Amino acid sequence: MNNLDHEFFMRRAIELALNVPQVPFGALIVNRDTNEILAEGWNKTNINPTWHGEIDAINQLALHHNAADYSKLVLYTTAEPCPMCQAAILWAGIGMVVFGTSIRFLQSNGWHQIDILADEVVRRSPHWHCDLIVGVLEKDCNALFQSCNG
Repeated sequence: MNNLDHEFFMRRAIELALNVPQVPFGALIVNRDTNEILAEGWNKTNINPTWHGEIDAINQLALHHNAADYSKLVLYTTAEPCPMCQAAILWAGIGMVVFGTSIRFLQSNGWHQIDILADEVVRRSPHWHCDLIVGVLEKDCNALFQSCNG
């Protein structure tokens, strides 16, 4: 298994988030064995309230890589997945999530967030496995969310 450069991929998630600077949730999915980016997404809640960045990336993955072993994939996202997104990540079987900004930070800056953290969703889902890596490029991700109104 190749070592992933988490900062490199988080920089790409930040670039994707700039597609919607008013809701800067960007996400991408990487094969941890090959370091290949398989799917990218960003928040499209102006079209559908459930179309978060992670959901967009998962949908792109399903469209283009449906036969992939999702347990070997890593989802990078600018902010901690909400309960809906973390549940979708688990249902997809994605084995790892890396995020920058925390739900607690978003809440403290006026963003409306459901008060259930990603690690609780994982912990309360005993039939799935998903590692969480928190705080990658956290200051850069936090700056995205401080510059707009949640």
